[in-house]
Amino acid sequence: MAYFDAASAVPLHPVARQALLASLDEGWADPARLYREGRKARMLLDAAREAAAEAVGCRADEVVFTSSGTRAVHTGVAGALAGRRRVGRHLIVSAVEHSSVLHSAELFEADGGTVTQVAVDRAGVVDPSAYAAALREDTALAVLQSANHEVGTVQPVAEVAEVARAAGVPLLVDAAQSLGWGPVEGAWSLLTASAHKWGGPSGVGLLVVRKGVRFAAQGPVDERESGRAAGFENLPAIVAAVASLRAVRAEAAQEAVRLRELTARIRARVPELVPDVEVVGDPERRLPGIVTFSCLYVDGETLLHELDREGFSVSSGSSCTSSTLTPSHVLKAMGVLSEGNVRVSLPAGAAEEDVERFLAVLPGAVAGVREKLGAPAPETAVHAEELVVDSLGKRCPIPVIELAKVFGQVPVGGTVRVLSDDEAARLDIPAWCEMRGQEYVGEEPAQRGTAYVVRRVS
Repeated sequence: MAYFDAASAVPLHPVARQALLASLDEGWADPARLYREGRKARMLLDAAREAAAEAVGCRADEVVFTSSGTRAVHTGVAGALAGRRRVGRHLIVSAVEHSSVLHSAELFEADGGTVTQVAVDRAGVVDPSAYAAALREDTALAVLQSANHEVGTVQPVAEVAEVARAAGVPLLVDAAQSLGWGPVEGAWSLLTASAHKWGGPSGVGLLVVRKGVRFAAQGPVDERESGRAAGFENLPAIVAAVASLRAVRAEAAQEAVRLRELTARIRARVPELVPDVEVVGDPERRLPGIVTFSCLYVDGETLLHELDREGFSVSSGSSCTSSTLTPSHVLKAMGVLSEGNVRVSLPAGAAEEDVERFLAVLPGAVAGVREKLGAPAPETAVHAEELVVDSLGKRCPIPVIELAKVFGQVPVGGTVRVLSDDEAARLDIPAWCEMRGQEYVGEEPAQRGTAYVVRRVS
């Protein structure tokens, strides 16, 4: 089985396994105690904190170990907002942040705060000037990921950090996807990360709060982890997490070159091998191992099952998956195709022959899914130079399939009105127009669902 979902989780690194087993024997005691076993545990914890600080590029007393990357984000956002409550209650995030950030923003908004979401372009990149424009006198915190978890796009963190610093606003960077590849540049104020993204054990997160940043931990606190992460530290997991971070960093430069070549190969060849595909994400400013593409007229969940049967573990941000009936918020914010979405994220050590086999299998898998779906004969009614396609009650990708099947029946200048009650159509029909060079007129209210109007221009 070829595991191509490293952006979700990475298998335990051999170094992490060794460190975990060793620290189970040496680090079981309470590091807050003064007897011999406690002192041993404290030495392991202090050494892990020093090593983590070196990898991040900060002071050891700025590092806090949490129970997960998500917990680090929740704690970091809440603590920074509370610490600057006198300044104001305004939060800035990008539209493509991880759900942990967006959930924190939703909670803050429900409690009376205001949130500004900064838009991204079709490559998923924020414009630093948009962050500058979003800043207000009452802005307490800005948040920006270092790299996107779904499409691999690297964000201009240093530029945004400078904009925020000039305004006196702290910037929290979610570095979950990038920290294994290197430190985050720029004058950021807070940083979060998650060990299972770089080959450490799950259940370990990093929260870094720079000295001078006003921070007020929320909820019950105790004396551990500077009062910012209550509870007994999972010392063996922490030691293993930091050991694996150091190990992957030592291999990162060389492995990045190799993975960039493999993902560039996928980006170039998938559109050649499979018709009607959109490769998404920035082609240059991107993480080494992630490549994402969307296939027209394909059900995402079915395609993932087909690839799984062929021996490939991949993931999807498609609207057509068992976990959701709405498009990925990342793909939606980018304005790109969501149906038939596949994210390939290669782990360190991914074999070239596995990538070649994936490229050999993919065309047949996509063709098979398209054939299985067929396309239900659409109900059409001709109104002069307009066709009405009734796809109410039909889920992605059927509305777009039906649009495509009748589009040739209208003359240049004519329109097709697609009736749909599937949220994904709001994203996929404009994306189809973008790919086909046709004009998306817009959406209109209908008696049921929404009418999406497309004009034929060629």
